[in-house]
Amino acid sequence: MIDLRSDTVTTPSEEMRAAMADADVGDDVYGEDPTLNELEARAAERLGMEAALFVPSGTMGNQIAARVHTDRGQEAVVDVQSHVYKWELAGFAQHAELQVRTFDAHRGVPAPEQVEAALLEEDLHRPGTGLLCLENTHNSRGGLAIPPSELGDAAAVARNAGVPVHLDGARLFNAAVALDEPASAFAAHVDSVMFCLSKGLGAPVGSMLVGSEDFISEARRVRKLFGGGMRQAGVLGAAGLYALENVDRLATDHEHAQLLAAGLDDVSGVTVEQPETNIVVADVTGTGMTEDEFADACSDAGVQCSGFGDGRVRLCTHLDVTREDVDDAVDVVADVVD
Repeated sequence: MIDLRSDTVTTPSEEMRAAMADADVGDDVYGEDPTLNELEARAAERLGMEAALFVPSGTMGNQIAARVHTDRGQEAVVDVQSHVYKWELAGFAQHAELQVRTFDAHRGVPAPEQVEAALLEEDLHRPGTGLLCLENTHNSRGGLAIPPSELGDAAAVARNAGVPVHLDGARLFNAAVALDEPASAFAAHVDSVMFCLSKGLGAPVGSMLVGSEDFISEARRVRKLFGGGMRQAGVLGAAGLYALENVDRLATDHEHAQLLAAGLDDVSGVTVEQPETNIVVADVTGTGMTEDEFADACSDAGVQCSGFGDGRVRLCTHLDVTREDVDDAVDVVADVVD
């Protein structure tokens, strides 16, 4: 089976498993796990920020950030296609008691005038804006890699108004590699960043939340509140440290995505958007099948992909996908369509 549903399906290599088995550990709630401490220091350094916190999932990282940055009842301004809005169970409302105001912008990043129009000042009748949340790469818009300058233009308006900015950077390193920019170039424009270790970087569990020392100090308390305080978690931290060494190889995933997109686009009835990173989005309405029928037929034939809405499917390349897998996947889809 060739699994292209997501880059979350990777399994740890033998070398990563060995690093986990050999990890030096301690009680992280007491701040005594040396491996996690090293991972957090390295993540902060990589993003050019003061401090970092290991969290079990990217969703928890985003939710902690919202809780720390805001006061109850404020508004969070987010893209209508953003992960925090579509796929996190209304967590902003449940965990931080926020209202959400959406924008629908080209490539998912609002122009400065859109940000300005969305911001509300607190008064007798309105709670005011508490957070602007951006996303990079942008999952639901096809893995788009947003340049630091575009993020910066949007973020500057909010920050100048005293509104903090959080970056959902679940696949931030995909954007960094695709645009040949250091991850710190993106982080420089925002107040906090979450990035996942368990997607293209290949760790089995975990994400990092990065920001100022004060922000991370409060985030640590909220992590405990959310049930994310862990004990000898260095076994996971070791996988995270190993995963950070996989950043450069993300370019291979992007090359595989380009090849996959080109091959699928030659299949009758399939139209493919040009991928910018490791996410390939294919419109299959021309095959006469719904997206679910198409995904089910492909799965039965040995290739797994995910329904993506509006007659489209998503296929993700990752470190467990080889060039041969890409070629085989194209052949399988062609046979399914025929």
